[in-house]
This record gives sequence, structure tokens and C-alpha cells, in this order.
Amino acid sequence: MARRARPLSAALISGALLTTSLGVGGVAAMTADAATDSGTVSHAGHVMAASTQASGDDPDGDGYIPADPPVTGVEPSDKEPPHRYFHEFQAHCSVTHTKPDDPIVYPGQPGKSHDHTFMGNTTTDADSTTASLDSGSTSCLAPGDKSGYWMPTMFNGDQPVLPVGEQTIYYKAGVTDYTSVRPFPKGLRFVVGSPMQTAEQFRDHPGFVEGWECGTSYFNVDFPKDCPTTPDTQVNIRFQAPSCWDGRYLDTPDHKSHMAYPVVKPGTNNNVCPTDHPVALPMIEFKMAFPVNGDLSGLRLASGPSYSFHYDFFNAWDDRTLKAMVDHCVVGGLQCDPRGYDQSHPEAGAVLDENYELP
Repeated sequence: MARRARPLSAALISGALLTTSLGVGGVAAMTADAATDSGTVSHAGHVMAASTQASGDDPDGDGYIPADPPVTGVEPSDKEPPHRYFHEFQAHCSVTHTKPDDPIVYPGQPGKSHDHTFMGNTTTDADSTTASLDSGSTSCLAPGDKSGYWMPTMFNGDQPVLPVGEQTIYYKAGVTDYTSVRPFPKGLRFVVGSPMQTAEQFRDHPGFVEGWECGTSYFNVDFPKDCPTTPDTQVNIRFQAPSCWDGRYLDTPDHKSHMAYPVVKPGTNNNVCPTDHPVALPMIEFKMAFPVNGDLSGLRLASGPSYSFHYDFFNAWDDRTLKAMVDHCVVGGLQCDPRGYDQSHPEAGAVLDENYELP
């Protein structure tokens, strides 16, 4: 397939491009980073690739992966559908493995990344492609969700702290017109946040929900100084992803600029997609729980301090399953569990059967 004209070269990854990709509230989130001639961005002792090398999904290695077909002719919706408190469903996925790999930032380069904790697809590694994930297996309750989800590994001293059991990944409406949300295109991928962000950039990031929390301590940029030493107390974080897509690319060299956060329409309180990213997709929200409490002075992330938290998403849902969940739960204004069932609206039924599969 021939490449379409690109809006910006791979070298133009700082300043306005990175600022635009972060949306309202994140204007400063990446401006401290500087592009180098080697095609990387560096900050606080870390380096993140600003473009990719040749891979199965990006044969010419320029970092642009076109959507095939692209989504065109879409205008951001400013409609106000009937108010519903919820328009979401949950994916429950457990940790599968850890590796110093990142198939989005460092495709085909095993061991080049800081250590990541992987959930969902059991095969995710540096060589993962849309096709390899599609043929892999998953730790998610829904067999149709073969997506890759990963984040920097947490350490307490030299010991990894891995989430135990099912972790909750929300799929929500990030825009006021929840009826305009459509499923992710297969192969879409992006990075949320940055390992190079400062504490201030982390706090001001549009994806920041409650920061690091433990017990009754919330909205922390740094790890809480202390947590109650009780069996059920854990360190938690919630962080939201951008949900507006440009309709053109499944990935871009900075792994961000094809996505944007919703903006507030002037004169209203309505969240709408910006005109250059008009396609409303589900808003992913990580809700991770790490089994550690008490003295947290030894906590760190493989990417650096607490505020270097970020995560990656690589969509490999079965198309029919994802569409059914989005249509029923998000567009339908329900609060669904991983089966697509809302306990408050039993009359609506469930999307998936007892095996979490489409009937």
C-alpha cells in the first residue's frame, strides 16, 4: 500500500507537535524534552525513541503506520444525548510476564527498553505485530481481547512488585456525546504519559485522575510516604488515555500525535474531540493495584521515579467482540462488567456468554 503524504517529518517531534498531542491541560507535558539528531527524545536520564525502525507493521521504519482504510469525513460531535451517569465497560486482565521490551517504542529491539510489566496478550515482546498478537493468547477474561497492555515494572528495593490477579482496565466515553464513540481500529497503538515527564508534568497531565493512592492518601505525585500495614491495603494508580483519533494513522513517530484528549467546547461544559482528531474512540483508564504497603521509601519504577509512570496500549481485540461491547455499553449508556452486563439494568442483558465470548 502506498504511503500517504505525512503532516510532519519524524524530526518534528517536540514543541507544537507534542503539545498538540496532549490536548487541554497537558500543554506543558512534553515541552521540556528536546529532539536530537539521532531521532530520540531525552530527559531525566532516560531516552525514548521518537521514531521506529523497520518492523512487521512498519516496513520502511519511518514510524508512520497508516490506517487501512482511513476514517474520513468525520466532524467532532457536539450533540448532547440523554444524560447517563455511566457509559463504560471493564476489561479484566492479569499480569503475564515482564521484559525489557517495548514493541511500540523499540520494535524489533529486544532488551532495549526499561523493564515492563505486561498484561493481556501472553506473547507480547519486542517483535510483536498486529498479526502476532492476533494469533496469540490472552490473560484477559474475554478471549476476544488479545490486546497488549504494559507499564514500567515497579520495584521495592531490588524486588519487583507485580499486580496480583485481575486488574481493571476501563473502556469509557471521553466525550459528552457517548453515542459517537466507535471501536478502536485493529492495530492502533499509543503511549500514555512519558517516562521523561517531570513531577509537575505528571500532576498536570490530562490523564491524571487520582495519582498514587494508598489507604486514605490520594492525588499523590510521589509514592505515599507510608501506607497502613493491613492485608488488603495496596498502592493504586488511575490514569486515563487520550480518546480522540486523527483517523489516519495507527501509530506516529512520537507514539502520541495521532491521538488527542477531548477539549471543552467554548461556552459549554461539553467535552468534544478537537477538529484535527475528530474520531471519538473509547477512553482507556488503567486502574492498577500493587501489593505493597507500610514503608514505601524503597519504591521506584523501572523508568525512574513515581512520576515517570506511563503505559502502552496495542489494540488486538477481535473486531466483532469489541464492537458489540462498545455499542452495548458505551453507546448504550451502561455500566458494564467484563461480560457487558449492567447489574442496574438487567433487562439490557449481557453481550458475552458465561465464557466471556460472543454467543
